[in-house]
Amino acid sequence: MQMALTFVLWFILIMLGVHVGYALIMASVFFFATSGGWSLVPFALEQMFNGINSQTLLAVPFFVLAGNLMNGGGVTTRIFDFAASMIGHRKGGLAHVNVLASLIFSGMSGSALADAGGLGQLEIKSMKDAGFDEGFAGGITAASCIIGPLVPPSTPLIIYAVLANQSVEKLFMAGFLPGLLTTVALMIMCSILSHKRNYPSEPKRSWSYRANSFKKSFWALLTPVIILVGIFSGYFTPTEAAVFAALYTMVLGFFVYKELTLKNFFKICLDSIKTSGTIVLMMLGVTLFQFVISREQMPQAIATFFTSHVSSKLTLLLMINIVLLILGTCIDALPLQMILVPILLPAVLAYGINPIHFGVVVIFNLMIGILTPPMGTALFVVARVGNMKFKTLMKGVVPFLIPLIITLILLNIFPQITLLLPTLLTGGV
Repeated sequence: MQMALTFVLWFILIMLGVHVGYALIMASVFFFATSGGWSLVPFALEQMFNGINSQTLLAVPFFVLAGNLMNGGGVTTRIFDFAASMIGHRKGGLAHVNVLASLIFSGMSGSALADAGGLGQLEIKSMKDAGFDEGFAGGITAASCIIGPLVPPSTPLIIYAVLANQSVEKLFMAGFLPGLLTTVALMIMCSILSHKRNYPSEPKRSWSYRANSFKKSFWALLTPVIILVGIFSGYFTPTEAAVFAALYTMVLGFFVYKELTLKNFFKICLDSIKTSGTIVLMMLGVTLFQFVISREQMPQAIATFFTSHVSSKLTLLLMINIVLLILGTCIDALPLQMILVPILLPAVLAYGINPIHFGVVVIFNLMIGILTPPMGTALFVVARVGNMKFKTLMKGVVPFLIPLIITLILLNIFPQITLLLPTLLTGGV
């Protein structure tokens, strides 16, 4: 009963607009106060601060900074121009450019909202000017941004690695093929809708034009190559790669593309600090809340329930997917991930489900959640940068949920999609 009341209080605070981190801390304090557990507070506080004492977690603020520097330093524009020169001539060309640019940008920022906020404004304006419907332009912009957390380097996968005590490198490898599969699935839907609605295509560019576009964007395109090769070769740790990415994009903005000013740089740093501070506050709240649920043996109870009532791995995954998709409509992805992963992981391990595979499935579910109202954080970001009505954007994103749900089903049925690269490159998962 105490845990039920604690969860109810937390949910009410979230619905009232209280920051997730503060809501978790307040709910935990309520539990201590009503259960006579004040003597546990010193141990709980120690656990809370130990929860953010992680070198792996240190990568998150630097990848946040790198993504913001790319948006302000001219990197996103060159990525979009290069993608347009390569595939803009296809039917509905700018829709395909939108998806391809998101894939390339994903290899640099690892954040859905950084993609939506950075590339989004440029993509939507270009598509609207070319004659695309506003809803379609916003819908594909929002849908394609979820590629970011799948393709390495991925901020949500780093956080999952900390929560589940898994290898960041293996999770990065596991997310690569699902990211490519999502790209293909979205492009197929773009092609279907473009032919049906007779959307325009861009002029086919000559190879000399493409070579010149590649030359202009070369240093930007080199960013994900350096990051991924450095991580997978063992030369960089994920944290070192994040620091390098931030420094590299800063050099590009100041000295190569010369679009980053000191004024913009300080504003970008301030925005990055705010975002990172929000994540740290959530981690503090989640760690304290985890102390409460661990003390009450809630993960073990859930694992026992599933093992008593669920007959197969696939059934368990189906139930978890449904829970994540429903909760993702009303709770933001990051706090939901932080809270549910420690609770669900014991049941997942009890059924022999690979935690690397499970991590990618969780992230994919939560990314679909940021496309669904009433929470739908990606929708709010795209609506703001695209200057469009939320209702119009909601209608525009609906067709793209179909390929995303199909991809999610395939990931659940065929875990080999996520485990192939980690197995081949590391010898096992």
